[in-house]
Amino acid sequence: MRRRSPAAVVCAGAILLAGCAGAAGEHTGADGRGQSPAHASSDVRGPDQGGLPPVLDHVRTRDRVVFLTYDDGAERDPRFVTLVRERRLPVSMFLTDSVVGPGYGHFARLRAVGASIQNHTLDHPALRGLPYAGQRAEICGQQHKLRSRFGIRPRLFRPPYGTYDTTTLRAAADCGIRAIVLWRASLNPDGTLTYTRGKPALRPGDVISVPSGESASLTLTEQTERLLREIEGRGLRVGRLENYV
Repeated sequence: MRRRSPAAVVCAGAILLAGCAGAAGEHTGADGRGQSPAHASSDVRGPDQGGLPPVLDHVRTRDRVVFLTYDDGAERDPRFVTLVRERRLPVSMFLTDSVVGPGYGHFARLRAVGASIQNHTLDHPALRGLPYAGQRAEICGQQHKLRSRFGIRPRLFRPPYGTYDTTTLRAAADCGIRAIVLWRASLNPDGTLTYTRGKPALRPGDVISVPSGESASLTLTEQTERLLREIEGRGLRVGRLENYV
């Protein structure tokens, strides 16, 4: 794994030990399961401290890009594949094995049209506070699943509910993870965005989370189309997260 400079780490020392829980107050996780993510910002260019991957919800860049990320893999709308292909959207799909179930074929089609596949654990437990062996099994287990399905070893990991601790970072590093990806903005069922910190507006470098199966009235495709109008209305475009981390 390529090393990065200490300036790239979001949380260091005692803050890391606390899981950065105070970085952004209490919020509902992008998974919509009612836990509070531990958010922080990162310039993820350059290495971390002590071999631990950085934690980020924002990437410092001069490019007018934001990053679209999708959790779990519960909703498998075939029209979303068409949207990604037609708009050439470099979206990142953070998959949980127990949620995807028999639906890996859908994500193979998404990958074929430009989406990237990343790690969101085997079974979606809240990792913070769990022993190393349990956290490593969840992260490395999904690495093995995704390698067997797609022939890849993801470099990015999103902890369920956005919660983590130093043990999570150690386990992720040992599983080959390069960065822990949280989110600065998450899409609500009504199409509005909730921000974890700072001014409530999109800015270049923001990571946006789109929860899976959250809206009864809008499909994933419709939610994404509405979000794209918001992004483009601010003079931004969707970038490929893996090119910036």
